[in-house]
Amino acid sequence: MNPADEKLQKVLARAGLGSRREMERAIVDGRVSVDGKVASLGDRVTADAKLKLDGKPVKASSLKTAARVLLYNKPEGEICSRKDPEGRRSVFDRLPRLQGERWVCVGRLDYNTTGLLLFTTDGELANKLMHPSTVIEREYLCRVMGSASEQNLKALVDGVQLEDGVARFSDIVDGGGEGINHWYYVVIMEGRNREVRRLWESQGLQVNRLKRVRYGSVFIPSKVKVGQWTELTPAEVADVYAMAGLALPEEASTTAPGSPRRRDSRSK
Repeated sequence: MNPADEKLQKVLARAGLGSRREMERAIVDGRVSVDGKVASLGDRVTADAKLKLDGKPVKASSLKTAARVLLYNKPEGEICSRKDPEGRRSVFDRLPRLQGERWVCVGRLDYNTTGLLLFTTDGELANKLMHPSTVIEREYLCRVMGSASEQNLKALVDGVQLEDGVARFSDIVDGGGEGINHWYYVVIMEGRNREVRRLWESQGLQVNRLKRVRYGSVFIPSKVKVGQWTELTPAEVADVYAMAGLALPEEASTTAPGSPRRRDSRSK
């Protein structure tokens, strides 16, 4: 076995085309070709292999290099899907264009939720960061309408029954405020749909502002304004791989950290 070879489904997942399991199904369904021939499950490929999925070329040069990772400060009014029947703006509209790869969004934020989103060209990395078995904290700043009692806050930390199971905040910190609105920093360990909002609603309280400020060890830098993205440096990318419990590709580990790039909301 050539040590430079890797399993085909792993290479496809790393290219951001889906999870390994999804790529295994694509191979079994005959949707993948290697050097002009229909691939079989169990095939191994090198970085110079000519891969296609559904007839479209796939870049496989990332066999030994770390993925690119972007941090995006999402504004309100954008969806996390690539296309929307209603014609709403997508978070992908602002990202730099790629050739032979695609950006994979690490989790999602609701249409009216702002803040930190991570994107990567490594589908395996994205899936690992999102998987429940990889215990990663997500921290949010939320403005709650109504008065939360100590009993409410205790219940939210102890756990409440939602329609999709028990959920809880692992931490709640008072962020201050006066009048009808109050700010809180909260931490969750999962990425369920509308989980933060639903937890507060379980106590009869409404969230009217919600911003994700942290994903694991990654925070939004103050220089990255709403609607802007920045590319993580090699050192920061290494931290993200470690957070996901994945080994950094050998060649990437010897790359010197560079300066991140930043673009405004007009960037493509």
